[in-house]
This record gives sequence, structure tokens and C-alpha cells, in this order.
Amino acid sequence: MVQAVIGKQADAGGKGQAVLSVRDLTVGFGENIVLDNLNLEVLRGEILGFVGASGTGKSVLMRTVLRLLTKRSGTIEILGADYDKMGEAERVALDMRLGVLFQHGALFSALTVRENIQVPMREYLDLPQDLMDELARLKIELVGLAPEAAEKYPSELSGGMIKRAALARALALDPDLVFLDEPTSGLDPIGAAEFDELIAKLRDTLGLTVYMVTHDLDSLFSVCDRIAVLGKKRVLVEGTIEDMLACDDPWVKSYFRGKRARSIVREA
Repeated sequence: MVQAVIGKQADAGGKGQAVLSVRDLTVGFGENIVLDNLNLEVLRGEILGFVGASGTGKSVLMRTVLRLLTKRSGTIEILGADYDKMGEAERVALDMRLGVLFQHGALFSALTVRENIQVPMREYLDLPQDLMDELARLKIELVGLAPEAAEKYPSELSGGMIKRAALARALALDPDLVFLDEPTSGLDPIGAAEFDELIAKLRDTLGLTVYMVTHDLDSLFSVCDRIAVLGKKRVLVEGTIEDMLACDDPWVKSYFRGKRARSIVREA
């Protein structure tokens, strides 16, 4: 545990280096091409907000990067490694450096919060139960849940607590790169703002890199270092929020300068 943290801190000097590099990626289902020669980079230490209209393939891209879907062509490098050129043991080692929070939490309903957090530990590590219990307790504290949440089942949790529990599970193996799929969806504005603050704090504290699929304009304005916009089966534009506001693409302009964005734009 301590060695993992030390290793992460020692590696933090590579800020600005690409930890996820997607080149010429094509993904399709039958005759339907969803992503066509898409290129994207996520830089070490940043929070990248990934946006796009519904149905453009945001989740398809994330699932392809995570090898849950098969690509037709292109290369995907994570933390400097190409999955296609790795052996199984190397792939497992790389998977341990990734954390994922799915949109609705995807907690196992028959397991307590503590047991859900321990699922990755049981899959990848060989640890005694008392050590896994202590690690789960630390993760629960890290995401701002009360200690008593450990023995609760998902059905006993609020929406915000489910998100935090799922985030604790995503952090179970001390990952370098975390994927968040609509982390603030379903939360009220106060809960969403608190979750954004938590993500930013964890990035700064743990040295994480965060790839965040979101529709939440507040998140994009408040915690994302850069934003990438998906459209027409590729990344239309990427850059800072200022770059988004200056972009002339009709969809980007409507999204970032439309009616629902006006108050946020004025504050910016």
C-alpha cells in the first residue's frame, strides 16, 4: 500500500505526458460505424471532460478503451502500453492501474458497501480478510462516507451515497487512471457540486488522471482542465473551456453558449 503511493508520487513528474492515447480508432456494429478514425489524448494529472450529443458514442469509446467492446482498427495506449502487444500477465497488471465508476454505480445488490469495495481486491490480490477490511474502511473514509456505511447494502443508500461507494470501489487498487461515466447524473445541484469537489480533491491528493464522461455543464466549468467534444464519429474539438466558448461548430456553440449555459457563461 505504502509502496504504491510512493510509486505514484515518484511518477507524478510526468505531468503533461499522455497517459491515454487513442489513434485512428474505428468501432462499429455490423454496418453501423460509431467511431471513425478517432484520435484523443488524456494527459497525466488532468481531469478531462468528455461530452457529445446522446448517441454519438461516448460510452462506446470508454468501453472500447476498457476492452469491453472490440475495435475494428486503430491503437489504444494506456500508461505507455499497447494492449495489443502485451501478454496476459501484463494486461492484468495494467488493468490493476485503472479504476471505473459506471453511470449508475453498478454495485452488486447482494453485497455490502465493504464487500463491493473488496471485489477488485479479491479478483487481483491475495490478501487476508482483516487487511481487506482495513483497506475498505480507508476507501470509505476517503470518499466521504460515514464508517457505518460499510455494512449497508446498496438498497439502503441514497443516490449520492451509491456514487461515493462506487467511487470507493473504483479506487480500491490505488489506480493511476480513473474513468467516470456521468458521475453527477441523478444528483441534486448541491450533491453534484460536492461530488465535483471530491473528484478534484482526490485528483490532487492521489495524483490521479481522470477521464470523465459528463453532460453536466457545472462540472465542465468547475473541475475539468480540458474538454473533448465527440461528434461526427470523431473528436470535433478539444481544449480548455475558453476554447469551447470560442468554437464555431454549431453543436458546440449551442451546448456551451445556449440558453441553459447562459448563467454559467456570464459567471465565467
